[in-house]
Amino acid sequence: MTDARPLDADETTFIAAARAGDAARFALITERHRRALQVHCYRMLANYADAQDMTQETFLRAWHKRESFKGHAALRTWLYRIATNVCLDFLEKRDDRTPVPSGLPDAGSEVLYLQPYPDRMLPEDPQESVVARETIELAFIVAVQHLPPRQRAVLVLRDVLGWPASKAAEALELTVASVTSALQRARVTMREQLPDRRLDWRSPATHELSDDERGVVKSYIDAHERNDLDGLTALLRDDLRFAMLPDAGTSTRTARDAVDGWVSGGLFQRGHDDWRGITTTVNRMPAAALYLRSPGDPEYRLFAVAVLHVVDGKIAELTGFDATGKPWLGLPPAL
Repeated sequence: MTDARPLDADETTFIAAARAGDAARFALITERHRRALQVHCYRMLANYADAQDMTQETFLRAWHKRESFKGHAALRTWLYRIATNVCLDFLEKRDDRTPVPSGLPDAGSEVLYLQPYPDRMLPEDPQESVVARETIELAFIVAVQHLPPRQRAVLVLRDVLGWPASKAAEALELTVASVTSALQRARVTMREQLPDRRLDWRSPATHELSDDERGVVKSYIDAHERNDLDGLTALLRDDLRFAMLPDAGTSTRTARDAVDGWVSGGLFQRGHDDWRGITTTVNRMPAAALYLRSPGDPEYRLFAVAVLHVVDGKIAELTGFDATGKPWLGLPPAL
C-alpha cells in the first residue's frame, strides 16, 4: 500500500480539503462511499442500526485521521480500513454480539441482534451488486457471526472484497501468515454453517428474484389473507428452519412445529386473523411485509416482515422480524 499511484480527482480534492480543514468538502466526498461502507459494517455486525452508527463513526474517525491519507492507497480502501477497525473496536466492547444457543434440541444457535437490510439502501455501484446477493443474504450474514471478530474481518476483506493478503494484513496490523491462517479457519467455519450454499462469493452471481421465489411469496401472502393454515403448511418444507427475531427461543426445525407455534401464540385466531400483505425484498431475498388489522381499526398496521429462502418451490428457511417502529425498512406503516 505504499507504491506510488496516480490520484483521481476525488482523492486530490480530498487531500486539499483535509489540508484546509474544509469539513463541507470532506463530507461531500466521503458521503459517496456511505452505502458501500454501511453494507461492509452490516456484514461485520448483522445489525442495520449498528451498521448505521459505525458508518457515521467511520466518517468521524476519518476526519480526525484526515492528515494520514497520502494517496498511497485508494480513498475507498482507506475508508474500508477505518470502517473495519471501527467495527472491531465495537465488537471488543460488546458481549452481546455473538450467537447464543437456541434452547431447543439440535436447533443450533440464534443471532438475536440480527436485523434485515433494506434493499433500497444497498450500493448502486454495479461492481458491488454483482456479489451483493450472495454476501448479503441472511444465511451468509448469520454464518459470519459465528466467526471470531478478526477472522470475520479477514474473511470479508479477503473473500468478499477481494483484497490481497498483504493489504488485509496491513489494514488489521497482522502478518500475512496470520491473515492466511485466519482465512483458512474462517472458511472451514463457513462451510460448516453453509453446507448447501455456494461459497465462491467473488464469482458473478445474480441478484434477481426467480419466478419461483416471486410465486412462493405471493402464495404465502394469499394464505395469510385467507387464514389458510393448510395452504400455508403446504408451502413449507418439512425440515423448515424458522426463527422470529428478536425473540429468543423461537427457532424450530419443522414446518408443523412452526405452524403450531404460530397458532398457539395467537396468530390466525380472533383479533389476529385479518391480514394483508405486500411483496418486497430485503437482503436481496424474497420477503412478505405482513399487515394486521385489529377489530375496530380502519387500517391494516405493519406487523412483521417474513424473509424467505426458497428451494425447489418451497420455503426452506423463514426468518421473521418485528417490523414495528422501523421506518428505515422503507415500508408503508399502514395499508
